Amino acid sequence: MRKLFALLLTALLIAPATAMAVDDAKTIEDLRKQIEELSTQLEDISGRVDKNEKKTATDRINWYGDLRVKGDSLHYQDVTVNQGFLVDFDNSFDTLTTNPDFGFPDGMAGAALLPAFGSDGDPTSAATQSALNAIMGMFAADPRFAAVLAQNPGLAPAFQGYLLGMPLGKGVFPAPTNDKFNVDNDILYTTRLRLGMKAKVWDNVDFSGRLNMYKNWGDSTGTKVMDSFSSFTMDGTNSGNTTGDFLRVERAYFDWKDIGGSNFYLSIGRRPSTYGPPTQYRENELRGGTPSGHLVNFNFDGITAGYKLGEITGVEGQTVRFCYGQGFESEFGNGSLFAEADLEDTHLGGFNIDAINDGTNFLQLTLFGAKDVADSFKGLAVLPFADNNGDGIPEGMNSGAFISRFQGQENIGDMLLGGIGFSREEMNGVNWFVSGAWTRTLGNNNFNPMGLGGLLADAVPVMEVTSIDVNLAGEPVIGLEFTGDYVTKGLGEDRDGYSAYVGFQVPAPMGKLGLEYNYGSKYWTPFTQAQDDIIGSKLAARGHVGEAYYIFDVNPNMFIKVGGIYYDYEYTGSGSPVGLPKKVEDVQDGKEFSMFPVIDKAWDLNASLTVKF
Repeated sequence: MRKLFALLLTALLIAPATAMAVDDAKTIEDLRKQIEELSTQLEDISGRVDKNEKKTATDRINWYGDLRVKGDSLHYQDVTVNQGFLVDFDNSFDTLTTNPDFGFPDGMAGAALLPAFGSDGDPTSAATQSALNAIMGMFAADPRFAAVLAQNPGLAPAFQGYLLGMPLGKGVFPAPTNDKFNVDNDILYTTRLRLGMKAKVWDNVDFSGRLNMYKNWGDSTGTKVMDSFSSFTMDGTNSGNTTGDFLRVERAYFDWKDIGGSNFYLSIGRRPSTYGPPTQYRENELRGGTPSGHLVNFNFDGITAGYKLGEITGVEGQTVRFCYGQGFESEFGNGSLFAEADLEDTHLGGFNIDAINDGTNFLQLTLFGAKDVADSFKGLAVLPFADNNGDGIPEGMNSGAFISRFQGQENIGDMLLGGIGFSREEMNGVNWFVSGAWTRTLGNNNFNPMGLGGLLADAVPVMEVTSIDVNLAGEPVIGLEFTGDYVTKGLGEDRDGYSAYVGFQVPAPMGKLGLEYNYGSKYWTPFTQAQDDIIGSKLAARGHVGEAYYIFDVNPNMFIKVGGIYYDYEYTGSGSPVGLPKKVEDVQDGKEFSMFPVIDKAWDLNASLTVKF
């Protein structure tokens, strides 16, 4: 462009030189002024063109995005908190009664105490009853024991049985209750910002990415108190968890298409594995991810190799993909230089097939597996319990609210997941879908040593009460130590889970109306924890979930959504592959205990405004 301007300027300079021979001085002066004006204009044009050329050369990324502001009214019904420790009562009473600090005869425990207080050995005699009353009197008179009895009245008959030589075995302490309560958060505001990126690298190579910010109003701590599996901040779920006012890379990958002129393509990077079909309807957007959203809504890093099979079969949109990824790095970053980690990486792999994708009908098949699943992903949380004596087992409350870095300690087994989904978009604007999915866990005999359990199995550490005291408020303070023993249930067993998901969307005044329903069985364990439902991924629920929503289309780039989600949980641990699911009603009745609060039913009434740009 500069060369062109130079030639024009030269031509203009030559012209007046020729005219000088025939024109008078006034004409020459006019021409010179015109040349000066033209030179100024050309310099200005040249500068502007240079700026455009520079922008074209440097601004190779096309940006787009959306901003969603949302308000949720959250209502939890019949919440039960039955937390406790599995205690060996025989050993615990032995330890306490042989402690001279409590005033019992030194060195005596169990049935040996009764003769010291006048028992004749006959459990039904008056002498034995008198001895029992004397010991129980000492037991109740001590303010430390009295505080414990006030909270656990069942300990009195248990201690009497211990004195009579009856084996007590292991039980939950403090004793489970059947207290239920409701929790209401009338309004929770959140903001989600997503910035998408696209760039043309070459004729058949593209780059795509998306940055994500998702936060509660007034909170950017990045770490939550772990009261459920959905509150655990980790690599795979950061995009769907309210973590703070900072951008995270949700996806970043390149596509190498038509390799060597063939129908093969290759894609590597942080995968587009969230908001897959058919969840795009409730999001009011186009298909957001590759895998089935019924099975996978989880960020991971990996590779996809695909083939456009429709070019051969003639079926429009038919594509076969093999996907591979890594969900857990077992050594680097885990202090492996101190000692080699006795843990394997977690690898994911399988097939995702678009059997039909013609713009009206969409049929997808999914089958993949996870090898060497770890008992915990890497992440941060504020645990409700704390390890106070360094044995690796939590035995007290985390009163200091310390943040813990999680990392896997055991490979607990393998997983298989499969599903089939069909959706159709009618000419009259009606959209509907049906989806069925299955999961299988292949557990081994390994488990998390902190008490979280194995793959859909329990492994509870057995504790021993070593001391009892009271704080300034008169509340009991229990000293616990790990015995080295575990009570396990379900280790090494294979578990099958299944889920159904259906829904439809119909045109309505100013927008569209949608209804959805899904059900998950006792052992249903998908990878959908990055779904940004506040109460928890609705598609991970072990129970029934119904959703209704109305979308008002303000303009092509703005819409308002008003809706509600109702959860009816049947089993505990939705979304977690660790720990044995228990009936919610059994926890409520005190037959079972749980490390985390157990929700029976919950409502999420919400309204949001989304702007696309």
